[in-house]
Amino acid sequence: MQTLAPVFEAIERAAHRIHEAITNEDTDYSAHSNQSGDVQLKLDIQSDLIIAEEFSRIPLVKAIASEEKEEEEILHEGGQLCIAYDPLDGSSLIDVDLSVGSIFGIYDGEWSAQKMIASVYVVYGPRTEMVTAYKNNVRHYTWRHGRFKELEQIKIGEKGKLNAPGGTQQHWPSHHKQLIDGLFAEGYRLRYSGGMVPDLHQILLKGGGLFSYPGTTDKPDGKLRKLFEVFPFAFVYEMAGGAAVDEKGNRLLELPCSDPHETTPCFFGSTYEIGKVKAAYGAE
Repeated sequence: MQTLAPVFEAIERAAHRIHEAITNEDTDYSAHSNQSGDVQLKLDIQSDLIIAEEFSRIPLVKAIASEEKEEEEILHEGGQLCIAYDPLDGSSLIDVDLSVGSIFGIYDGEWSAQKMIASVYVVYGPRTEMVTAYKNNVRHYTWRHGRFKELEQIKIGEKGKLNAPGGTQQHWPSHHKQLIDGLFAEGYRLRYSGGMVPDLHQILLKGGGLFSYPGTTDKPDGKLRKLFEVFPFAFVYEMAGGAAVDEKGNRLLELPCSDPHETTPCFFGSTYEIGKVKAAYGAE
């Protein structure tokens, strides 16, 4: 495998351009919907175009797949990497000025969790930050003076204190509600913005906890997409010393994926909280 430096550099350039767009462009909705049926902001479309343009300059990148595209796009037939990305996760939060992010899963030759070799996410908040998971290291960067500067390596604690439960509560299964209520009874604090990137970032940096998006009566297969969101964060959490599973207790990184927009229930956290998930779901 060649070095991934050109890919990381392309992500850095894209992140800077997206940050500028978020700061300076309008936040109106477009007249279009994406493959998942979500009405797209103009910033969703612009962010997608920015990232595709940056990757188009990297011969190593064979194909890209985006939450905003129906199908994969071949960039370089002789390339090696397949990169799936969510260009602007949580974009509906922009109009209330909450943090949003971009997520990247980097796959070696095919769209399979077993072929993931790196993942990256970017947080656009009070500061623009980036986290990379590559070669068994999870590294944290912040944007300063025109470039990303490394701050630290990230390791998640064995037990945390934050609880970020997704999905509409009235549609939760009863055992999931008992799980969430039980964590609150242990003293866990609610931290849920509706943005996957800032919520999972906070759990990582604050020592641990649980982010959950279960299967619900209205979305039995969950809401979050495997290639663009679930697999990349599972890769980060496992490399940081945590765990990531589905409702059956299976590692998310062992799940098959037959469609770029396929979803799954998912749970990310410290080993203690994931143990609680497995017990609640009868998957011990």
